[in-house]
Amino acid sequence: MNVRVLLVLVSCALSVVTGLVVARGGVGTTTARQRPLIGLSMDTLKEERWQVDRDLFTAKVQAAGADVLVQSANSNDAVQLQNIESLITQKVDALVIIPHDGAAMAKAVNLAHQAGIPVLSYDRLITGCDLDLYLTFDNVKVGELQAKFLADRIPQGGKLRLIRIYGAKTDNNAKLFKQGQDNILNPLIAAGKVEVLFEDWAEDWKPENAKKITNAAITKIGPNFDAILASNDGTAGGAIQALTEEGLAGKIIVTGQDADLAACQRIAQGTQAMTVYKPIQTIANQAAELALKLARRQPVIARDAIANGKIDVPSVLLGIVSVTKDNLRDTVVKDGFRKESDVFQ
Repeated sequence: MNVRVLLVLVSCALSVVTGLVVARGGVGTTTARQRPLIGLSMDTLKEERWQVDRDLFTAKVQAAGADVLVQSANSNDAVQLQNIESLITQKVDALVIIPHDGAAMAKAVNLAHQAGIPVLSYDRLITGCDLDLYLTFDNVKVGELQAKFLADRIPQGGKLRLIRIYGAKTDNNAKLFKQGQDNILNPLIAAGKVEVLFEDWAEDWKPENAKKITNAAITKIGPNFDAILASNDGTAGGAIQALTEEGLAGKIIVTGQDADLAACQRIAQGTQAMTVYKPIQTIANQAAELALKLARRQPVIARDAIANGKIDVPSVLLGIVSVTKDNLRDTVVKDGFRKESDVFQ
């Protein structure tokens, strides 16, 4: 319920007041136990990035005197819903969801609310429901940074010939990345400065699917292209594997996102041109702090709002950084996210 005046926390009520979120009360509140219990439902732990999120989030929550129950669905919507039902049964005080399919998890949010449990959507938006809170990076900006990197490399008086590899259709973030990319590319395409030769969506963000897309593109158009706009580092890795087999690695510009270790190594070696660094420690720590406030029924400040198809969800948006070989040491290494000895082998 959106209101314009300050409300006091009441049982089973959610209020958004000029950026102030007041959490739900009811079943599963902290009054029954000394240490709050946070449920973390994850899409997958197969990617390195999500393993880091889990470990940082769990450590932060535990250091603050609370406990975490972690469930991973291996990119299966039915399994994720079962996991969340289990967490609800165990009466977690707050629920943090990294959805595989944002639309499919609306049911999970509704079930949590029936039990009086507030829900934080982590990095990926859950759509079509009365979601309590959304924490993410500026995902449209991610796409804009990727596309601007390519726009800055359009040959003088020429055009950039491009393959585009999008993320998973089930992930709302993939659509936001594309939106940001389109913001930069569409005027250049209209002006004849960029030509998209091939494009497709990589199911479940899997590198092997990105490799198949790249192989299909090369089969169709040959080696006569300049860049691959890959939406994350996993798909960039799959694309680069295909380029390597064709003797094109290092000759084609490839973008990415997440600053995975393998991607940072590829950037140092010259086979990947850039990644977008989303400080994982920042989002994991922020998620832990917000989840604890929800669990303890404390007010949360959310200065932004993102439409999810049903409501404007109170949102906390975090900053991002474009990373190339020139600033690897000043970003991911300096922050302690990657060790210099690991990146520069």
